[in-house]
Formats: sequence, structure tokens, C-alpha cells
Amino acid sequence: MKEGTQFDFAATVQPILEEHCVRCHSPGNRKGEVSLATIDDLLESGYLTPGDAEASYLLDLVKSEAGERPSMPKEGTVLTADQVAVLEEWIEHGAEWPKEIVVRERSKADGTWWAFQPLQTDFELPAVLSPESSASDVIDAFIEQRLEETRLHRNPIADRRVLIRRATYDLTGLPPTPEEVEAFVNDSSENAFEKVVDRLLASPRYGEHWGRHWLDVVRFGESNGFERNVLINNLWPFRDYVIESINADKPFDQLIREHLAGDVLEEDRPDQAVGTAFLVAGPYDDVGNQDAVQAAQIRANTIDEMIRATSEAFLGLTIGCARCHDHKFDPILQRDYYSLYATLSGIKHGSQVVVHREAREEHDAKVQPLEAKRQELTSQRDAINHQVLERGLARLEEYEQEWDREPIDRRLTTDEFPPVETKFLRLRSLGQDNNPENRNSFAVEEFEVWNTADVPRNVALSSNGAVASGESRHIEDFPGAYGPHLAIDGELGKRFLATAGTLTIEFQKPEQIQKITFSSARNESEPGQPKFVFLSDYVIEISTDGEQWEELIDSSGRKPVNEAARNARLRRLSITPEDQQQLAQLNRELAEVNRKLREIPSLPSIFIGERDANLADGPFHLFLGGSPQRLGEVVTPASLNVLEQFVPNYELETESPEHQRRVALADWIVHPENALPQRVLVNRIWHYHFGTGIVETPSDFGYMGAEPSHPQLLDFLAGRLLASNWRIKPLHRMIMLSKTYQQSSQNQTEAARVDADARLLWRFPPRRLSAEEIRDTMLSVAGVLNLQMGGPGFRLYHFMQDNVCTYEPLDVHGPETYRRAVYHQNARASVVDLMTEFDQPDCAFSTPRRSETTTPLQALTMLNHSFTFDIANELAERLKREAGEDSQGQIRRVWQLCYARDPSPDELEECKIFAQQHGLEALCRVLLNTSALIYVE
Repeated sequence: MKEGTQFDFAATVQPILEEHCVRCHSPGNRKGEVSLATIDDLLESGYLTPGDAEASYLLDLVKSEAGERPSMPKEGTVLTADQVAVLEEWIEHGAEWPKEIVVRERSKADGTWWAFQPLQTDFELPAVLSPESSASDVIDAFIEQRLEETRLHRNPIADRRVLIRRATYDLTGLPPTPEEVEAFVNDSSENAFEKVVDRLLASPRYGEHWGRHWLDVVRFGESNGFERNVLINNLWPFRDYVIESINADKPFDQLIREHLAGDVLEEDRPDQAVGTAFLVAGPYDDVGNQDAVQAAQIRANTIDEMIRATSEAFLGLTIGCARCHDHKFDPILQRDYYSLYATLSGIKHGSQVVVHREAREEHDAKVQPLEAKRQELTSQRDAINHQVLERGLARLEEYEQEWDREPIDRRLTTDEFPPVETKFLRLRSLGQDNNPENRNSFAVEEFEVWNTADVPRNVALSSNGAVASGESRHIEDFPGAYGPHLAIDGELGKRFLATAGTLTIEFQKPEQIQKITFSSARNESEPGQPKFVFLSDYVIEISTDGEQWEELIDSSGRKPVNEAARNARLRRLSITPEDQQQLAQLNRELAEVNRKLREIPSLPSIFIGERDANLADGPFHLFLGGSPQRLGEVVTPASLNVLEQFVPNYELETESPEHQRRVALADWIVHPENALPQRVLVNRIWHYHFGTGIVETPSDFGYMGAEPSHPQLLDFLAGRLLASNWRIKPLHRMIMLSKTYQQSSQNQTEAARVDADARLLWRFPPRRLSAEEIRDTMLSVAGVLNLQMGGPGFRLYHFMQDNVCTYEPLDVHGPETYRRAVYHQNARASVVDLMTEFDQPDCAFSTPRRSETTTPLQALTMLNHSFTFDIANELAERLKREAGEDSQGQIRRVWQLCYARDPSPDELEECKIFAQQHGLEALCRVLLNTSALIYVE
């Protein structure tokens, strides 16, 4: 070993390992079972012999001979000769490696990344501004600066009819009425457009439209997704909460705090608690895997979904990429991810009663006396049943002498008896094997009745002419899936699932029979835990006419299938008339108490998630490679490491209360010094106004996202957001009163060559309406839009549920569905013709930016769907009411309703001729299918 030289590991060796090695050889990704993250990892591998470079296998791997590529690294740039020499010298000097240094692959960005920096407030405003300039003027000046750099010029102000149509759709998602258009066109005051904007911001339609934007971001969907995809019928209050909050212009920092911790910010505030449904508004797997390893993975996936939703919606960061390793592109450590995991660990999907304390106390005052009475009556009934059972147990030995046959076996139960002739045979349940008190439900996969022929034949087979009947479990989307015919089809596997306790078989003709065999799980090798319920006791009856029945055989001589079945049989054998009379009276009283309890309205239960202290118990660890089975270092609830230079950090003890962690996270996110959520929010608002954000990746402000087109404007808007106490209505107003917003969308050939997408905003970018806006527009112009707000949503699909759920699109949309589309009960992975064709996203994921496709199916659906026919007819009726029989008046009115303008003379004449030839309804259908209706200039 060489001595007398200090080797600077951090300056020489660490960069080599970061660049070439730890991408593959780290604790969460130990290729070849080797990690180079710490000196202990490397020594453990045996690849390093401090002081002896020649004996260190590490050098053999990175050296190349005769021009061949060395063994390591397998991918990427190989080490240079100088780098190999550095490693060799370092080993010879004893391989000194400070204990506090953990080598990690460097992310592409670091703490100097633009999005993490404090808001810029000291930039020089453009010289064209005067002290009297408004915030809208500042917006224009920033836009003009970039335009001048590329020698582009902003378009002139748009035509007033175009402008009010644009603004009305922008803020409400609905077309302006002809009366609103004319009022604006004829308003000569200087603040005419300002008045329009203020009116629209005060409209309840504003919250419905911008609430839909936010629901896209927070991945709001009303089914749980995955293979079961069950509807969640009590999540709609969160949708209403979002709409009401935006209409009220609730400060957005408060909205974020309520999304993460609204249930604990203040006592007795159900209006805030509803906001916490954000955490569980995404998809989740509720199948309930019995394998512990898989269950742990599912739980990890569930928390991961919450982490991704939280980080992308509020911070614009893809923190979920740090689940398995440190983020490859952004300076986010795996430790950061699992600190968030610890913060959110106590949340699980489910419902809670969300009411004021007074309402709960009033409800309890009504319920508790009845509950006490029910408990008293139940105890009396149990006592009688216990006495009856005790009498039966006292004679157990006597009874057991009579139980000399084998117990019922769901794999195969056989009954033999002297030959008897019958046309009908009935199996009647006396109890279920896992619940002997239940006489209605049981499963039979095959029921066989054998005749007395020399070669006995199963006369119960449907192929032999037999017919089975009996009430069964019904599945709407798969009729007959559990029907009685399955019990006599001669095939194992499919089962008759009885719901009324009987299976009846009619033979083709009277038959001499002598044996019956039946089962529910014939191919099971061992009894084990039943997958399908069978019988604990039964009676088999026969009949010649299907009306009068006599008993053929029963199970009374069999040994009980289990202790519960034994006790049920003993109670039947030991009960007296007096017992029966007392039990009947108690059951009547219980029924009355239960009736009174049912009449008391239940307290509203809302899907805001449940809080589980056991899940929140630590310690919490990193999951190496993202696997809950590979625990790494211990972590505690804490904020992101990279922002601690700007934002006060939080770090809590593992034992801290679950709610305290969420409050700490919420307060850290909306801290005034945390510029990320401020930039992210104002960028989303800009995005929805202009179709593209200043950062065109609204939920990714990291290295893989886009950089801002106008960074100073972004920070200016964020500063204005803070100045308005996080209220977004002033921001809307500021943007919409700018010349940039009000300019024409007219195309300029030369400008389009320079900036085809109008990212620099030399014109207003036209856009197609969203799926919801298209449907709402059709209803609105036809005069049939139902403006009822709030409450459970309507459905444009037929919902069917068994083990999994089926969503079948409706061919007919009746008037009960004529509400705004934001109130549709959107289920994950469901298809809703018009909405799906026009790019309504699947709410399984956050959708910060909607797609806009053009497909043949859009035209086919709009033209041929019964909804279009219905709305065309409604629109024609409206025109007749409002314009009488004057065809020119009808055409002018429909033009005003659809396009906010009058038709030209040529358009008027063409429509008049078309209506004469094909009818007013056909004309309305054509107009509903025009691009001009569904595009905003």
C-alpha cells in the first residue's frame, strides 16, 4: 500500500462511479448482485482489495485488452485510460471512501433547475409600459417582446361576435344566447368586454366548466377501475365541492390544503372534509388478493397512485419515477418518494359519514334507543335458541346412533332407495353448509337421477329430454350464467346457483328411478375451504303432476357436515311449540324495530377514504427496486430534499399522527416560498385559455417537460396569483382583458411559416370544443338543456354488475339525461358514443392536456346517432315556437343560436331551399354537424 498521499475520493473516484457504474449497480438495481453505492457494498462483493490494485477484480472488469471492449460497463461509454488509472491509484492508496458518501447516479437536472427557483420579481418591465399600465398591458408587453424577436406582429382585435362567443365558451363551456351577443355588439361603452367577462365569471356555469378542467387534472372518476370496475355512487359530492369552490373563487391554496387534509383542518367542517376525496378519487384494486406478497404489492401500487396524483397536480413533478430508484432526470431521491409514502400511508379507499356534529347527535338520539331494543330482543331470542340447543345436546348420543350414513360431500353425494316411479323430482334445501340457517342459497354443478335399466341411464340429463327449473342468481349481461339448466347439462364446472332453495326436474316421461347423485365441486381433490356453497341438510321429493309432493328421502340419517349443521339439526329436533311461539313473537317485535330503524334516514356517507392507524404505523423503508419484499433504509415523513434551500422543510417522527403528516405536506406545498405550485397553477389557467400552456407540459415542470416559452410572463402571473390571495378569477380577468386574448384568430401566411402553432401568440389559436362542450352546445341551442346543479349524476350507459361490471352505451338518450355533461357519472374504461369519439379521456389517469383527434367515427356518430336526431327535432320545434312559420326567420334564428351571427344572403338562400326539399328537421341536423358549430375562433 502506498502511503503519505491523501486521495480526494469525492473529486476523483465518485464522478467515475456516478457516470459509468451506479446506473446498474445500486442498492435497488444490483446487477450481478453488486452495488457500488457505498464502500461497504463494494467490499461485501469481494471485487475490491484495498491497497492491492492487481488483486481487485473491479479493475479487471473495466480494463480493455487488445482493443476489445471491457466487460464493464456493458452499455454506454467505457472508461478512458486516465479514469482506469485513477481507480488503480485510488485502490493502491487504500481505497479511502468517506462513510458519509453514498454514490448515486446523477440526475440530468439539479437544484438549479428553473422550476425550483424563487419567483423572479426584479425583471425589467418592457419600456412601452407606463405607470398607468394595467396587468393586462403587462401580459401584452411580454408577448410583444417575443414577437418582436421573431419579427412577428399580433393580430388586430377580433370581431365582437367572435369575441363574445370565444369568451362565453372559455368561461362557461356554453354558447352565448343571441340576446347576449346583440347586447355586447350594441354596447358602445369602453368597458363593454370587461362587463361581459365579469358577468361570465359570476355565472354558476363558470364553476361547472372550470370544475371539469380541475376534475381532469385530479383524475376524478366514479368507478374503481381494474378488473371489477365497480361504480362508486357516493363520490359525486366531491364533484359538486369542486364546482362550488371554483364558483366561490375559493383561494386555491386553501383548495389544495382541503384536498390533502380537509377532514382535519378544522373541526365540524364537512364542507372541507369532502375535499379530501381527492386522495381516493383515482382507480384502485379492490379484488383483495389473499397472497401476502401480492397484497403488499397492491397496497404499494395504491399509495403510488396517490403520490403521483399529488405531485403532478400540485407540483408538476413526476415524483412517481423515483419509486424504484433515484429519479433519472430530476433531482428527486428515492428517499423523497418514500417520505411521501410515509406521509400518505394511513389512507385507504372507502367511505365515511360526513355531517355536522349536530346532525350526527340528532341521528344517534333516534337510533340508539332502537338499537338497544334490538339488542335486547336479539339476546332473548338467542337465549331461547341456546336452551333449545342445550336440550338437543343432552340427547346427542341418542341422535348420533341414528346418524349412521356418511355426511354430505360437495364432491359427490349419493342417495339410493327402492325403485319408484315419478315424473317430477325436487331437491329442497334445509340449510347451507357454511350457514345452516340459510335455506335459500346453494350451488349444484350436476344433479343426476338414475333409472332402473340394466345399464342405468341418467334421466335427468337435458339431452335425455329433462327440464330443470328453480330461481337462480341472475346476471343481466349474461342471462342464464347460473341457471338451473346447468345442473343437468352433463358438464362439470358451471353451476346452478339457487336463490329460492329448490331445484325441480321434470323428466321427459314417467321414470322408474333408484339412485340420485349430485355435487358442487366434483373435481376437488380434498374437502378444504369450499369455493361454492353446498347443502348442510336437504329433502328430496317426488310428484306425478308437479303439484302434490311426497318425500322420497332426506339427509336426516347422515352425519352432520360440520358443527354448525349439527347444532341447526339439534335445534330442529328439540324445539317445542312453546319455543316456536315465543320465537315467533320475538321475531315480530324485531321486525317492527328493524322497520323503524329503516325509516330513519341514513347519514350521508361520502367516498373520502378511510384513515387506518395500523397502516400508518412505521417504521417505513425504501423499497429496493420498488419491491415491498426488499426493504432498504428507514425513512420518515418529510418534504422534498431539493427544495429545502428555498422552502422550510418538514420532517416528522415516524410515530407522528397520520393527520399531522398530511397537514404538514399540504402546508409545505402551498408555502409562499414554494414557487412550483404557483407556476403550475397559473400555467394551467393559461393553458385552458389559449390551448397550450406557457409550459406546454402542464404536469411536468421537470427535465423531461418543456421549458417555458415566456418565463418572465409565467413568473409575473404567479406573482399576481399570490397578490390576489391565490384566487383565480382575477387571473382570468387579467388574461381575458389583454389584447393578446382578444386578438383575431385570422391566419397570416408569413407568420405561420415562422410559428405554425402560434406558440408566440401572434394570433388567437382556434380550438375545437371538448366532448362535453359539444354535447352541452347541442342541448343548449335546442333549448332543452337542464341546468339543474349538483346531486347524483346521470348515465349514458346501462350498468350491469356481477363479479365484474359491464357498461353498455345507451342507444337512446332521454330527456332525463339532458343535464350538463359534467354531471355524467363517468366510469373508468366505459365508452359513451359521442363523448368518447370526441376525445373525452378515460379518467383512469390524470389528463392535464386533452387530445384533439379527427376521425371518421366522429362524423358518423354526430350524423347518425339517435341523440342527434332527437336534438335536431327539438331544435326545429324551438325555431317554430320562436320564429313561427317564417322560414327566413327560422333560418336567421338558428344561425344566431349556432354561430352567434346572421347568415349571409347566399347561406340564407341555400338553407331555405334545403329546408323546402328535406324539411326543417333535416336542416337542423345538418347544422348540428357543421365544423363552425364545434370550433371556436
